[in-house]
Amino acid sequence: GMTEGELLDLLREALWAALIVALPVLAVALTIGLVIGLLQALTSIQEMTLTFVPKLAGILAVFWITMDFSGRVLLVFWDKSVLPAIAGS
Repeated sequence: GMTEGELLDLLREALWAALIVALPVLAVALTIGLVIGLLQALTSIQEMTLTFVPKLAGILAVFWITMDFSGRVLLVFWDKSVLPAIAGS
């Protein structure tokens, strides 16, 4: 079986992989939110759908652009960490 240390290492690597995959999407959502927030403050237009649509478009675009990279990150994690842990147990 796996030791507690090995399990914690695996969980840490899983969190890193998740962070690397999620970071570009979260960064773009935050940036778009800030830009639209500034525009709304300057123009005093308070419309909820105004933030939602560009954020969604930005998130989808970044997800599409980083899909290949994200897939590789997850595959490397699977091959280097998950499969050896399963095989070793």
